[in-house]
Amino acid sequence: NLNLAHVQKRIEIANYEKAIQSAFREVSDGLAARGTYDQQIAALERNEHAQQRRFDLSDLRYKNGVDSYLSVLTAQTDLYSAQQSLISARLARWTNLVDLYRALGGGWIQRAGETPRAPDAPVDYDKAAAPAPASATATNG
Repeated sequence: NLNLAHVQKRIEIANYEKAIQSAFREVSDGLAARGTYDQQIAALERNEHAQQRRFDLSDLRYKNGVDSYLSVLTAQTDLYSAQQSLISARLARWTNLVDLYRALGGGWIQRAGETPRAPDAPVDYDKAAAPAPASATATNG
């Protein structure tokens, strides 16, 4: 019985260490991705600005009779594509931030208006793995 308790204790410790390693990996991955997202978003913002400028110039050229409306439509399509890419990258960055928050142990609310659940009570594995006293089992039966 005592050996079983020691084995269970070692199993729980191994599971705990595995959970800690997993949490460190999630945090590390989240922090690394955050830097990448920031660089990607900066590049996409520059691209979106350039596409906006291209669209404005195409529109001016069309209004002054220098170019056809097809160039305006092409520039507008490219602008919308750049804006969509930027929005997708920002969404990915915010999703990464939420994942990082959760990996760091932040409270999580499923719906607006809810409060975060209370943290789990700490477990004392020395007491939890100890077998029940013999007198307690003898009086129950």
